[in-house]
Amino acid sequence: MKLYGIIGNPLRHSYSKEFFNEKFGEQNIVANYENFLLPSIDSLKAILKCNPNLQGLNVTIPFKQAVFGYLDEVDPIAQEIGAVNVIKITNIDGKPYLKGFNTDWYGFSESISPYLKKHHTDALILGTGGASKAVAFALKKLNINSTFVSRDKNKALTYNELTEEIVKKNKIIINTTPVGTFPKVKECPPFPYQYIDSKHLVYDLIYNPIRSLFLQQSETRGATIVNGWTMLVNQAFESYKIWEGKPLLPKYLENEFLSSKDKRADME
Repeated sequence: MKLYGIIGNPLRHSYSKEFFNEKFGEQNIVANYENFLLPSIDSLKAILKCNPNLQGLNVTIPFKQAVFGYLDEVDPIAQEIGAVNVIKITNIDGKPYLKGFNTDWYGFSESISPYLKKHHTDALILGTGGASKAVAFALKKLNINSTFVSRDKNKALTYNELTEEIVKKNKIIINTTPVGTFPKVKECPPFPYQYIDSKHLVYDLIYNPIRSLFLQQSETRGATIVNGWTMLVNQAFESYKIWEGKPLLPKYLENEFLSSKDKRADME
């Protein structure tokens, strides 16, 4: 049986295993998808050794950048972005050959595009990790200017430096940090929410919970809000295409899965 999986830490919030296995069952695909909780990226070697039937992996926090040192080849787009969230595994001369890709940028671009309006020309990206790099790449392709925001003043603009003028100018605000992810649903980035208005488009890459506190805070001020579910689904489809060279399922089925998980995520 073919095996796929996701590596990261933590993985408690992830729906990837449930999503892929449900779709494998629907399409009678003889395959399984597993969670591989790694204490460190060094543990990837053991995962590969113990699972010779492993065909592909998704990569999540905190390994999207750290995994580069374990890859035999990196796709040019992933190289430019500086982050990998998909690995295709083939066998060459009896050894696993790992090629890294990035589908996050595509998933994000496809999911935010329907909400964009003429005044959405500038964006604030909260966070400076692997996901933020994919978001910045996608925004550049959409001709949207972006500025990083971080707690670390050596990496980007800090939250304390976000004035009303800056927030009013940047009508797109994107959270790429894990702050507010299940089970820590009562947390949110230290953003000056009082400056958000009805012209803002606020996007959270988090999809569990469906409506993070970050989104709730923004919605109360009139902003249009979008969570990371559609991004997850779009990048998942692209992941499977990379692994197998063919689509997994029609995209219109994605909302059926989401609706069945919505109440559970909100309760958690």
